[in-house]
Amino acid sequence: MIRLIQLTDFTEAYAQYLQKGIITYSKEHDPWVVCRMPPAFKLRYGIEGVIDWAKKWEADAIVAQFDEDDNVGLFRQNGIVAVAQDFKTQFKSIPNITGDYELGGKMAADFFLQKGYQNFAFVGYKNAIWSEKRCQGFYDRISEFGFEKNFHVFQNKIIEELWFYEQNPLIEWLKSLPKPIALMTCDDTQGNKITEICRICNLRIPEDISLIGVDNDEMTCNLSDPTLSSVALDVEKGGYETAKLIDKMVTSQNYEDFEDVVIHHSHIVQRQSTNMYPINDKEIAMALKYIDDNINSKINVDDIVKVVPLSRRLLEIRFKHFTKMSVYQYVMLQRINRFARSLLTSTAPICELAIEMGFSDFKNLSRQFKTIKGCPPHEYRKEHTLKNK
Repeated sequence: MIRLIQLTDFTEAYAQYLQKGIITYSKEHDPWVVCRMPPAFKLRYGIEGVIDWAKKWEADAIVAQFDEDDNVGLFRQNGIVAVAQDFKTQFKSIPNITGDYELGGKMAADFFLQKGYQNFAFVGYKNAIWSEKRCQGFYDRISEFGFEKNFHVFQNKIIEELWFYEQNPLIEWLKSLPKPIALMTCDDTQGNKITEICRICNLRIPEDISLIGVDNDEMTCNLSDPTLSSVALDVEKGGYETAKLIDKMVTSQNYEDFEDVVIHHSHIVQRQSTNMYPINDKEIAMALKYIDDNINSKINVDDIVKVVPLSRRLLEIRFKHFTKMSVYQYVMLQRINRFARSLLTSTAPICELAIEMGFSDFKNLSRQFKTIKGCPPHEYRKEHTLKNK
């Protein structure tokens, strides 16, 4: 039986899903004992105090939000496996629970680019690696489309000032941005904060600012007004992989042989904060809205031509001007993305889900899915979900 300390902020959904994955793994093996330690304990007693408590409790391992100046080597000296939950930086002497952060930024950028946005912004922290890398990924993607000069960033505060900050600089910055603009925040907490500030300074979401966060913390996203769109993470699966790593290290007593646990950004959950198409071409905006409203059906270019007062040729030309892809490519991308989300949110057989979304040729679907997502549907579901979830 492994005795594990989880030292993190349990008010966040990220920590709760991480623990859920850990518990799932433990139940498949010898059930673990897990102690939930609040960050305030380390803040009051320091890393040495955490070590003392861990030794008295006879802990085998700890997963924690460590600060970069914490002497994490003390755990190894006392026979305790330590794993760092990405907080501000990454460690070289112990494994990290990290993420493909730049990919998350690129996913948000792609989402906005497909909607036709040409102005972009990012709000994050200046001392957190996960925030900085998401910002970099977001910037890199829009730069590929020539919008690097239309990028604005606000990373003036440190993560320790999460609840203590001056609103006025952020308010003035938001007011100064060109409108409409697509804004990504480093996490849902910052996204929620932006919705509150926009109400104060009479900025409209999504009309003036289309807003997306990260983590898909449903409580935070649904408390936001309007509700917050978000990039979802495979945190529960990451917790499962973390427990698997800890089990290996504790059993073998080999603290040198480890790899970081990577939590992947899986899909985007769209809510009211991004329900907007910033296009000054009303016919193309009409086409985009029709596609979004009917994406669960088997729609094609001819269906769109029937509801948009444009010839097929003119529709294709103007559509590609705004979205950088043909109507067919855009429809297929949106349908594959919606199908991918259904694979993660439903336990129904893949073929059944495909039929529900109007995909009659499963072999063709599998081929197109692999082209866009990099693997066939069954591998995608296996990679992004726990087997006992």
